[in-house]
Amino acid sequence: MPARVASSERSNEGMGGLAKGLAIIEALAAHGVLSVSDAARTTDISRAAARRCLITLTELGYVEQAGREFRPLPRLRRLGGATTKRDQMARLADPLLKHARDQLAESVSLAVLDDDKSLFIARAEAQHILSTGVRVGATLPVYCSATGRVLLSQFPDTEIGQRIGRKPLPARTPHTITKLAALLAEIQAVRKRGYAISDEELELGMRALAVPVFGDGSQIVAAISVSAASARVRAADLRNQFLPVLQACARALSEAVSNIR
Repeated sequence: MPARVASSERSNEGMGGLAKGLAIIEALAAHGVLSVSDAARTTDISRAAARRCLITLTELGYVEQAGREFRPLPRLRRLGGATTKRDQMARLADPLLKHARDQLAESVSLAVLDDDKSLFIARAEAQHILSTGVRVGATLPVYCSATGRVLLSQFPDTEIGQRIGRKPLPARTPHTITKLAALLAEIQAVRKRGYAISDEELELGMRALAVPVFGDGSQIVAAISVSAASARVRAADLRNQFLPVLQACARALSEAVSNIR
């Protein structure tokens, strides 16, 4: 998780501006895309300070601004040395996600586990009037998202309980599973069948399907998902038509990811 700027108890001899800048850089590395509000909330600094840091990074060529969002450029990524495995996986996934999107005419995404969230690191967007709101750098709660349940399914039930069972599970819609026992049963089913469906649990009118991407051995390193309006796509369509396409995409990416060193 990105470092938060220390409190006022920090020695006055410290370089506060540098500390804030480094916190913003770490947040960009972790989340990929940030708004000023995202940066301030993640690093626990003021909106004004976060904006100054992001504007400075933009002027120096480390970050690009697109509307309200700031995205890291190669110059910033080079600060950390070699490209991370996450970056490489997102780059490998890009043409595969686009191919799946073209087959399904729906948006297809790649997400990884980030604490108790699914963090989206790559996406092929379909052109529809209504968007699901998911974008690269966005997160979804793991307990009620298809990607989250796939990512959690690699862990024993006791560890899943430790990860998500210590705080309330808010009902995002009337269909959201909010009891830990019922959620564990659903994740057990996901583990067994190899895919997850979130049917209007995150948002009314939206359905999502997700499948795992494997690294070395049986480790799940990411989840590929497709989301669509329930008025356009039935739950049966997700299983019968969409699932084979996502599984083929995940197999290809799993093979490519296994060669990352």
